[in-house]
Amino acid sequence: MRSTKLLPAFAGLAVALSLAATGCGPTETPAADKPAAATTATAEPTAGGSGSALPKDLADKLKKHGVDPDKWKDGEWKNWDKDTWLREAEDFVNPVIEGLWNPERMKSAKSPDPTITATAGAGGSDPVPRPVQAQREKTPYHRNAAPVGKIFFDSPQGHMVCSGTVVKDPRRPGKSNLVWTAGHCVHAGQKGGWYRNIAFVPAYNDLGKSASSLNNARSHEVAPYGQYWADWVVTSGAWINRGGTNAAWPYDYAVMHVQPERGGKSLEETVGVALPIDFSAPTAAQAGSMGAWGYPAAPPYNGLIMHKCLDRPSRLSTAPATPTMYRIGCTMTGGSSGGGWIRTMPNGKVALVSNTSIGPVGGNGWLAGPQLGSGAKDAHEMVSKKFAR
Repeated sequence: MRSTKLLPAFAGLAVALSLAATGCGPTETPAADKPAAATTATAEPTAGGSGSALPKDLADKLKKHGVDPDKWKDGEWKNWDKDTWLREAEDFVNPVIEGLWNPERMKSAKSPDPTITATAGAGGSDPVPRPVQAQREKTPYHRNAAPVGKIFFDSPQGHMVCSGTVVKDPRRPGKSNLVWTAGHCVHAGQKGGWYRNIAFVPAYNDLGKSASSLNNARSHEVAPYGQYWADWVVTSGAWINRGGTNAAWPYDYAVMHVQPERGGKSLEETVGVALPIDFSAPTAAQAGSMGAWGYPAAPPYNGLIMHKCLDRPSRLSTAPATPTMYRIGCTMTGGSSGGGWIRTMPNGKVALVSNTSIGPVGGNGWLAGPQLGSGAKDAHEMVSKKFAR
């Protein structure tokens, strides 16, 4: 596992974004691109957590739901009966099962069904942006986009993947263990509960090897920084209660606190960089250009290669009386969900401003992500405070 500090990734992003801003972007109507007063995400965050050994209170909750905590690691987690599928905020359980996510299991994971499944609501949306062809990120990833990685998890449909980004923790400067992703990468929303065996692998497939080449890859080429398991997750109450409906997509975000499967250093210390988060929720017209990073896994992609798109955002409305979402042209598909959207701030530094949430039904060409306002900030603060010391 790498443990040395590396040159900060995304060092050239400000230049890339400024170049993207001069190109042709989606049609926008800046004069009308001012959201109503209710467009800041304000859904109350909710949370859940456990360590590698189940605390007594969570073990008691498992028993209450008819689950034997002693059998969990031996395969009881494979029981997806709705009567025992934990869905409430305080019921999140994700004990480390060492060695579960081996290279073959990682390679076989697919994008979750709900990733690219939304239609635009009436009013508040700008015209559909032109498609922007996703570009492969330069290798090795640990030098060019170290904070970006793949999220692996188990669902009733099997082994699944999303994308995520290492973000800063204000109460643990230089030692963050926080990863930003989408709500639908950690919780099934109104259809179910918390996903299981959630792990984050930064800079996955570091050299961008093909599927056949990965068969003989060494462990540090597959997971250059090792694996980090979620031991606490926060998402919005809107996602838990209504996730999968058009009213919930603007609140499709989550922040995870992670612990290394092996080793003792923090995620930020190991990776060498973490991104700040912009919670100002700028309008699409004010945000400037954005870059989206992730590991698209649905055809024509296979989930093994990191890609990125650069574009100017426009607005997407998915339901009345909900915040508008950012939308950019991008050909990335399912599996890129949860991947961070980066913008250049007025001070010239880069920050995470959104995450991939949805795309068009029956094809690709654009992606949309939530505005990260006060609700998202509360979620971030909740995790940070829990682990402050």
